[in-house]
Amino acid sequence: MSRGTAGPLNVVIALGSARTIAWASSYYLPAILAAPIASDLGLAPTYVFGALSGALVISGLLGPRVGHAIDTFGGRSLLAVSNLVFAAGLLLLSMAYGVAVLIAAWIMLGIGMGMGLYEAAFATLARIYGANARRTITGITLIAGFASTLGWPLTTWLATEYGWRAACQLWAVIHIGLALPLNLALPRAAPLHQEAGPNTGASQQSGRQSETFAMILLAYMFAAASFVSSGVSAILPTMLVAFGATPAQALLAGALVGPAQVGARLLEAGWLGRFHPLLSARLAMLMNPIGVLALVAGGPLLAPVFTVLYGAGNGIITIARGTLPLALFGPVGFGRRVGMISLPSRATGAFAPLALGLMVEHLGSSALWIGALASVSAFLALLLLRGDQAA
Repeated sequence: MSRGTAGPLNVVIALGSARTIAWASSYYLPAILAAPIASDLGLAPTYVFGALSGALVISGLLGPRVGHAIDTFGGRSLLAVSNLVFAAGLLLLSMAYGVAVLIAAWIMLGIGMGMGLYEAAFATLARIYGANARRTITGITLIAGFASTLGWPLTTWLATEYGWRAACQLWAVIHIGLALPLNLALPRAAPLHQEAGPNTGASQQSGRQSETFAMILLAYMFAAASFVSSGVSAILPTMLVAFGATPAQALLAGALVGPAQVGARLLEAGWLGRFHPLLSARLAMLMNPIGVLALVAGGPLLAPVFTVLYGAGNGIITIARGTLPLALFGPVGFGRRVGMISLPSRATGAFAPLALGLMVEHLGSSALWIGALASVSAFLALLLLRGDQAA
């Protein structure tokens, strides 16, 4: 499947580390820098978060084209170019003194996100390892799952010591000095060819219709999962306080989300890895509703149970974004399919924090039920899929 001598472990370390840098310097950046950027530019922090939402939409729109390019040429060069785009966007952001340059910088970062986050990495692994890419997909999510854990403290320290502009500039240097060489160290992928099958005529048309139906179900499921993940993550402490938890209880419970995500990914890499990814995805979509039920039944004392289940579900669904389409459709055309499937989820992820924030404001703790119902609907969509859906 590939040219080059890099073993799977080296590929996972290189891709996972580069993805950690990409997430930390884009998606997780406003959590630390929104306030100082807004203060310096005389804006409300909402403008910075709005720019991030726009960047997410741009990255989603680019997904199918990026995936098709990886299907055609492999991901090594495209991922390397993403580092240059990220660096350019960060440098432009560091030079922003008004809204126009701020928006232009986040447009550039949105392009970088479309080229350099998980979907592109998953497609690259599918091009290198084909149908055997599941373990490597899980591996890079284990590493990049620490993007916020590592990125937030580093960004905070840089902004405190040197200012937010220097923080952006140093992240740009990290892209060029570290992430770019890591991506260039990846093996080149050899061309993939669709194997000729025995089915022709009406049976081929039936297969295409089955694949389209499966892709629609997956797109809906990931869109619902993204709505829950992005929305709840953004306002988790506020939601727990609305349920009766003290601020201290809410922060303590929220701190368990990260370890729960990593723990669930380790479970996926081990025991769950023996089963079809559909099982993992179905279990993951049930975790948030079960957590909400526990929170309703036990009150604030069971807030840690909710956050652990919520975090575990998020951890597994992140992996399923790569492993489920690979298992259902195979490696040929994987990048384009993942890009199309992921497009709605980028949109729901972009508006979810605002939508759920308004729900908490007007509905209070009942907003958690909205997320639970979205997860249940995604679970029902997964029940309509079979392991041989598009075979």
